[in-house]
Amino acid sequence: MNAPEYVSGHGLLAGRTAVITAAAGAGIGGATARRFLEEGARVIVSDAHARRLKESEEALAAEFGADRVASLPCDVTDEEQVQALFALAEQTHGGLDIVVNNAGLGGTANLVDMTDDQWSRVLDVTLNGTFRCTRAAMRSLRAAGTGRGVIVNNASVVGWRAQTGQAHYAAAKAGVMALTRCAALEAAEFGVRINAVAPSLAMHPHLVKVTSEELLAELTAREAFGRYAEPWEVANVIVFLASGYSSYMTGETVSVSSQRA
Repeated sequence: MNAPEYVSGHGLLAGRTAVITAAAGAGIGGATARRFLEEGARVIVSDAHARRLKESEEALAAEFGADRVASLPCDVTDEEQVQALFALAEQTHGGLDIVVNNAGLGGTANLVDMTDDQWSRVLDVTLNGTFRCTRAAMRSLRAAGTGRGVIVNNASVVGWRAQTGQAHYAAAKAGVMALTRCAALEAAEFGVRINAVAPSLAMHPHLVKVTSEELLAELTAREAFGRYAEPWEVANVIVFLASGYSSYMTGETVSVSSQRA
């Protein structure tokens, strides 16, 4: 089954300022930056890969206007870099309205053979990085005192479902879901909503190239539509969670999946 037609923007995020991590390239972060711009937002994109980030910023600025796009390299395992990213939002636009925590790190290793470094690296980027950025976002939004603001975290269906070789990634993503629920209760006190998306299989051309045909066939066979999700299909759900259309939702994890089992 082919992907559906691309959905055009409807101004759902007009005038809002968003910080998006891991937003360089063709994946979910990059697709989210584009969809936010199409919906009228200003974006500050970040990524640990400075060159790819600069290329992404330049491409988006050329299309949507330099006044609506800014970037800053950020390794979410480094607290100083996280602080600098949120300071840029304050300096550039006087604050922020939306934060999308997309940074994550995967890998495949059976637990019996997994090293401490493999475990720790995935947890530090995927879970601890989400914690650092969520904490920074909550502090910024609380200090702003606007009584509004949205944080969207990128989890995974692996946080619910078992998969061999993914114990570290599954633990990290399950942690992101739990973090989302607990942080949402605290943030509700100052009017901020925190939700998460949990994609199953979202691929882009570069990722397809480095995935074996056998594995891709196995993974897509689990999907009801018989195909993987396009990154923009996940980004559409992030747009929904960032917009006023989800105003009564907080602490929720929304599955973006057609997995049958």
